[in-house]
Amino acid sequence: MQLLPAHVDYVTDEPEDVVQVVEFIVQTLSEPFNAALFAVGTVGAIAAVVAGLWLRGRVPDFRVLATTLDSYRDLVPWMLRLSIGLPALGAGFSGYLFTPVVGTDYRIPLIAVGFLLLTGTATRAVALVGLVLWITGAILNPALLLALEFPFAFVAIVLAGPGRPSGDGMLSRLASTPGTYYREVDPVRRITEGVSKRLDEYEALVPVIVRIGLGLAFIYLGVAEKLLNPARAMLVVEKYNLTAVVPVDPGVWVIGAAATEIGVGLLLLGGFLTRGTAAVAFIVLTTTLFGLPDDPVLAHVSLFGLTSAVFTLGAGPYSLDWLLDQQTPDAPDAEAAPSD
Repeated sequence: MQLLPAHVDYVTDEPEDVVQVVEFIVQTLSEPFNAALFAVGTVGAIAAVVAGLWLRGRVPDFRVLATTLDSYRDLVPWMLRLSIGLPALGAGFSGYLFTPVVGTDYRIPLIAVGFLLLTGTATRAVALVGLVLWITGAILNPALLLALEFPFAFVAIVLAGPGRPSGDGMLSRLASTPGTYYREVDPVRRITEGVSKRLDEYEALVPVIVRIGLGLAFIYLGVAEKLLNPARAMLVVEKYNLTAVVPVDPGVWVIGAAATEIGVGLLLLGGFLTRGTAAVAFIVLTTTLFGLPDDPVLAHVSLFGLTSAVFTLGAGPYSLDWLLDQQTPDAPDAEAAPSD
């Protein structure tokens, strides 16, 4: 089975030996100490989820935090634009397509997408262009799945619009103010107003789309980078002497990291304890960058930004958090937004 490249390709060479997935897991966990560590970690993770579920409606601090974060929702479109615009612009100048493992000579379109998203100019149209670029690139090179969060983010930007501050917002103000010269020559106001009104009806789906994209990205990284590529993951552990940080078997490092990423991804997909899970995801990303000092930070900016957006938005509808909030009438904005 030929495996797709992963983030660890940035920092390691191709391993000489191929390690079978099932054989690797069985061999690692057949050691009693390793099995005990994994069992303790699993029980600890389950206990943390149960504790979070018990505390979510009982600790007033969480409600205050949720209400405060809900007040930042109008800034989320700006957060999304920064999360995707910065890495897209950097990828274009660096000569790769969304992820460093997929090189490209066609830099201008990606640079244009990144720049226009950062400035918030023609935002929705540019996000559609970015989506087409990603889909086309993924068809030609499936390794682009390493940047799985991008297409979901582009769709979220299309639905959320430019937000503020943005070039579109400034032009819209000029176009809607009687007496301005721009109002007389604006060629797109009527078209954009109609499109915006239709898309605004689906803005409530933005938190759903972002967390699903982020969840799938974490699951893919946990499976493709670690479980399906244990030999390469073991090289990372060896190169950075990670066993000196936590003195366990290298195999436990790999399986534990995979389980953490997959667990975070599943919780995000289900929209369960979403804000707490987003906080854990942010910590995982941060410790990864500290642990792998030569891993390109730019490749993770999108994940950092989208994790921050999920932390701000919460789960949104079609989530376990939303269902739980319906059972908690005194939760803040229970009908509009989850409290976790």
